[in-house]
Amino acid sequence: MGEVLAVCTSERKGERKQVRESVELRVGHGIEGDVHAGNWHRQVSLLANEAVDAMRDRGLELAAGDFAENILTRGIDLPALPVGTVLAIGDALLAVTQIGKECHTDCEIKRQVGMCVMPTRGIFCIVLRGGTVRAGDEIRIVEEGALP
Repeated sequence: MGEVLAVCTSERKGERKQVRESVELRVGHGIEGDVHAGNWHRQVSLLANEAVDAMRDRGLELAAGDFAENILTRGIDLPALPVGTVLAIGDALLAVTQIGKECHTDCEIKRQVGMCVMPTRGIFCIVLRGGTVRAGDEIRIVEEGALP
């Protein structure tokens, strides 16, 4: 089991996401009001705070949302989850669709320290059941590798 540390959204691509009190997830869409929401396989992004801590150890001051993650987590090994794993977070159910991603351009953090954690440590999900997610919510694995 893991825990949600922060939930974040942004209205425009290329800007850091801002911490919100809660977010609403909608089936087939993602997070209401977030620029990355839509009918595709990367509706919601998750990143572990443990990965962000590794960057902080390099001397960076980083806050939730700085890697454009929607949900910052603690206590769950996100990149080890097989694609298809179903997660229960708050009222919502999400299915893992992708582990990591290729950066389309070098981000500011990569330019500063020579690496970025989102391409290797972040995961992406689709929303199977909508609901509210907020900091403090438990993250549970419902079924590992369940979806094809």
